[in-house]
Amino acid sequence: MKKEKINCFNCTHFFITWDDTFPRGCKAMDFKSRKMPSVAVFDASGMTCKRFKAKKK
Repeated sequence: MKKEKINCFNCTHFFITWDDTFPRGCKAMDFKSRKMPSVAVFDASGMTCKRFKAKKK
């Protein structure tokens, strides 16, 4: 399966945490990770993130 690149920095659900161990998070899926959330989702499920929502410019 080809991995579609999703830039979490452009997603409304992405946030930076104060936790040094898990510095990146996703509000839509309620988790924190060392990796970018879209990469963590792909690694865990083999599917691209389905909750991506682009920020308003």
